[in-house]
Amino acid sequence: MSLFSSRTSRRPRISPALDDAELARVLGKLSKRSGSGKPADVALIATLLEETGDDWDRRSHRMAVLAEATADTGVAAAWLTREPDSADALVFHARSGLARGLRDGHLEDAGELVSQCRRASELNPEDPLPWVVLLGVSRVERYGRNDVNAVWREATGRDRWHREAYLQMLAYLSPEEGGSSASVLDFVDVVRTRIPANAPCAAVELTAAVRQYQGLLAQGGVRAMTAGQLWEGGQVAAALEQAAALWAKPGFFQHAAAQADLNVLAYALCAAGRAADAHPVFQTLQGTVTPWPWNGDGPAVQRFEQHQDKAERGRQGGVGGA
Repeated sequence: MSLFSSRTSRRPRISPALDDAELARVLGKLSKRSGSGKPADVALIATLLEETGDDWDRRSHRMAVLAEATADTGVAAAWLTREPDSADALVFHARSGLARGLRDGHLEDAGELVSQCRRASELNPEDPLPWVVLLGVSRVERYGRNDVNAVWREATGRDRWHREAYLQMLAYLSPEEGGSSASVLDFVDVVRTRIPANAPCAAVELTAAVRQYQGLLAQGGVRAMTAGQLWEGGQVAAALEQAAALWAKPGFFQHAAAQADLNVLAYALCAAGRAADAHPVFQTLQGTVTPWPWNGDGPAVQRFEQHQDKAERGRQGGVGGA
């Protein structure tokens, strides 16, 4: 009998930091009290972001996670009051406001966020994040396509494969947020052939497919019954096949949110009836769960664990599973 089980060694759990140990350490030390703007919290966040330097990918991941974790505290406001001319403080305050806006469906003061982002970009012109936050603001405010395209060019001109920039644009174009399925397909068609297979934004095509699949399920009736056909042919099937073959390989992905993209892959494989093929993906994840896409039809951790178990049974049985 083998000393170690082939099953993942850790219980499924939601971990916003993913595998970023330094980010997890800071999250564990932050005060969670509403209205708290303790100097110690400000110092923890400021130091971590300063240490991240110009690693734009990891900076975006850390900024997003920290902003969402402290969105209902006074940390962002306290930092900006203390350092009104700090690019980090400005963009963090804007990112925190965006986190609340995306959650609540409206922004408290869109003009203020726009001004903060533009000032942050003046102070740190090379940083794409102020422009990425502006893409998020554009989602909530439904700014015109020409204006959004201009912001998109600013963001990707600074970091061509910036993961969050692609996901913000994908959401802006989606029918759920006032765009259309045709706009999403056009965007994916344009960027698909240009993106390197292991780029931070490589999951944008599969993310779009999962969103489309979940949209079909939500419609119910015949559309829900036939939603699984989405994975059976054409470009979506090809994208899933390539991702299944490459993404879970050790070292293939290096970006900060790689585990979030692997969650999307595991979900897509299970949705396509390929649970056994998802087994190596679940092994790589070691129980790290992201709320989306698993929370589409129930508690995320529970759904993740159910599909992980099905993948294990499928692997043992030598079949794809359903």
